[in-house]
Amino acid sequence: MMWDVSATVSHFTLSAYFDIGLFKYLVFLFLMCVYIVIISSNVLLIVVICVNRSLHEPMYMFLCSLFVNELYGSTSLFPFLLVQILSDVHTVSVPLCFLQIFCLYMYVNVEFYNLGVMSYDRYLAICHPLHYNTQMSFNMVFRLTALLWGLSVIVIVLMITFNANSELCGNIIDRVFCANYYVVKLSCSNATASNLYGLVYTFSVLFSLAALILYTYVKILQVCFSGSKQTRQKAISTCTPHLVSLLNFSFGSFFAVLQSRFDMSRVPNILRIILSIYFITCQPLLNPLLYGLKLNKIRLICRNLFISQK
Repeated sequence: MMWDVSATVSHFTLSAYFDIGLFKYLVFLFLMCVYIVIISSNVLLIVVICVNRSLHEPMYMFLCSLFVNELYGSTSLFPFLLVQILSDVHTVSVPLCFLQIFCLYMYVNVEFYNLGVMSYDRYLAICHPLHYNTQMSFNMVFRLTALLWGLSVIVIVLMITFNANSELCGNIIDRVFCANYYVVKLSCSNATASNLYGLVYTFSVLFSLAALILYTYVKILQVCFSGSKQTRQKAISTCTPHLVSLLNFSFGSFFAVLQSRFDMSRVPNILRIILSIYFITCQPLLNPLLYGLKLNKIRLICRNLFISQK
């Protein structure tokens, strides 16, 4: 039986919501506008990259994967938030809760893997330009993209498997959406296996990827300082959006982890909610703006597209 937790708990209550009266309609409209901007901007850039042959290069194909993930991640949260804001009862069924955990954690993993692959791509392009076309071929781009999505699915399915058959001793989740750590805390059974899996995965995969990203940027900076002015300008123009995106995502993820691991009861509710959804709100908004404005090819194509429509 996949959802054995349903034998003891039929639903979870999301206790982080609080009554704001008629202001909930303003919050609903604001989040709806944010969601519309996220969808339209990311879809626009996906279409621009797919239909223009000049953008069928490794860097832009990885960007396309990143924008697809922004659509996927925001869609797994925003419709749910919008319904919960207007609802007077903030509950979610057990299967839907685990589905949301899968979608959100899948988004986080794909985002981090994708940013790591993009760091490696920029490292090859700047530090080994003569070998770039042979090492970053179309087949390699396809394999890396398939790997980062496929590995994310495997990792999250394994994580949920440890918890889906657990017996729960409660159903209160102190967040505005479902989170794996809070479900583990509600487990009556021993959570050693789940915690051990999380530690092994964190140190073996996430820290290794973080080390790879750090290494690539150290090497890129060395080339920037030792190369010509033209090389330095090219490196800065292509790496700045990626570095800002990486820092923003790390910043949001840090606050999400901080909130789940430490007592945040003294922090105002509204600030806790903002920090908990920051990584899934600002990242999908920021990336299209960063890459759309900073990368010349995308900016020129988008500008010509809108000018030709007038």
